[in-house]
Amino acid sequence: MAQIGLERLTGLIAFARAASLGSYTAAARALGVSPSAVSKSVQRLEQQFGLSLFTRTTRSLTLTPEGRDLHERAMRLLREAEEIEQAALAARAEPNGTVRIAAPLPIGVHVLGPALPRFCEQYPRLRVDLRLADRFIDVTEEGIDVAIRVGDLADTRLLSKKLGPHRLCAYAAPSYLEKFGTPQHPDELSRHRCVNFRFQSSGQPLRWPFLIDREIVEFAPDAAITVDTSDGVSAVLIAGGGIGISATYIAAPHVARGELVPILEDYALDGSSVTAVWPESRRHSPNVKAVLHFLTELWR
Repeated sequence: MAQIGLERLTGLIAFARAASLGSYTAAARALGVSPSAVSKSVQRLEQQFGLSLFTRTTRSLTLTPEGRDLHERAMRLLREAEEIEQAALAARAEPNGTVRIAAPLPIGVHVLGPALPRFCEQYPRLRVDLRLADRFIDVTEEGIDVAIRVGDLADTRLLSKKLGPHRLCAYAAPSYLEKFGTPQHPDELSRHRCVNFRFQSSGQPLRWPFLIDREIVEFAPDAAITVDTSDGVSAVLIAGGGIGISATYIAAPHVARGELVPILEDYALDGSSVTAVWPESRRHSPNVKAVLHFLTELWR
């Protein structure tokens, strides 16, 4: 592929500035060179292309039809160059100001919340505006810098980075297991009290997924208790209410304190992915880069 020469690139820059500002003198002032240098660069460009780009008078420059077409293309080139410059500046900039992060309530409470003090120590000039909700948040409309999503991504306009698996497992309190025994296979759950989760958005109960003989088997248990928040399910399980399904990041602190015990672990599976998404317009934002680095390390 032919390479554009430095002289031709210099000519395009000089031409674009002269066309936009209407004179060689103004273009020279903007570029920090002499008017004769701008004039010579444009003349060499015309000779190389075999085109007349300006209709010249003693007082002004007027673009020819060919010049107008080339000017539009040259301006796109300059805009790309300016974006490269801005990206380089952003890469050196220190994160500061307010960064808006959106996440599902359970992830915010059990994962982000406990880790945010460390993040703020690392970036003392950043202020965090954390939005937690079980509803779908429109990143663009609500001015969110980074959002965390669980499951399939519906908005293909967003940039994304997979953080890790959304792993689901069955849990129960030690007191329940001592009283009713520990099931060794998902088929045995029909003989136990089950506590299920109901989605607030759809009103539908969670279908419990298990990996049995390398196949995913899902079923909705005949639940004795149904709760529409993840923490509510955990509270019932801790009180000995039965067996329930939970994301591992929600159950982890309860397991560490001995309040819950994971069961049927050989049949647990990664239900979907946890993904960070952000708008194209925030691609070079130092704040977004800081959050993404923090989330990547956190999930790792």
